[in-house]
Amino acid sequence: MASQIGTTVELVKQHIRSTFSLMVREMSTRYGGKPGGYLWALIDPVAHIALLSVVFGTIARAPALGSSFMLFFATGYLPLLAYNSMTSFVAGAVRANRALLNYPVVAPADTVAARFIVQALTTAFICFLVLGLISVEDHRSVFAGLEYSIVFFSIFVAMLLGLGVGMANIALFARSPLYEQIYSIVTKPLFLISGVFFLADSIPQPFRGILLLNPIAHIIMWFRSGVYSEYRAVSLDVSYALQCAFVAFFLGVLLFTFSASHLREEKN
Repeated sequence: MASQIGTTVELVKQHIRSTFSLMVREMSTRYGGKPGGYLWALIDPVAHIALLSVVFGTIARAPALGSSFMLFFATGYLPLLAYNSMTSFVAGAVRANRALLNYPVVAPADTVAARFIVQALTTAFICFLVLGLISVEDHRSVFAGLEYSIVFFSIFVAMLLGLGVGMANIALFARSPLYEQIYSIVTKPLFLISGVFFLADSIPQPFRGILLLNPIAHIIMWFRSGVYSEYRAVSLDVSYALQCAFVAFFLGVLLFTFSASHLREEKN
């Protein structure tokens, strides 16, 4: 029994070391080779939010919530970004580290864990800086009125949903290039149907019911309720968002686990 425990502990330590090494490699290859490094991770969401603010600011007097167009679009864009970036980053974990899987000490799960942690930290960094920049722009602190528990958990659920879909896609992309192309096409409208630039509550039936089948729409409403104290998201169903995230995570782990040996043998 003691020897089994010792073997298990050593195995866990080995995976922790592999994951940490992969994290360092991911950060170096993803940001280290680009001018400005992490600055580019911030420029993209800020540019999207600023563009939406300018466009909608010219055709509307005020946003659907509050008085700041930038804050309104940020509260829609950041949760979607947390999901999208996690999904795409995790989905490429095994493919990007294919050569390292030739070493027995590196498992496919290590590459996923490394990318999840790196992307989670990056998302938190982006959210904090975007909200900070909006505070400077609006000359008032956004952080003062935040419900931090709601903001944190909604972003975490978005990333958990993205992790589950990303792990499932690792297995499915490896088995079907056609599915990869179809997935890319089908998910492109997410920006338009998730409630980034409108309130889901304002959509008339039956279209609202269809839109609310999208768990990201609920996550965005949840996130916004943590930023705007006056916002009453009557269509928000937190339990539905949680169920979708946990089901996606469970199915992702299942597909990924059963495909582990295939992923090691797959050729680029």
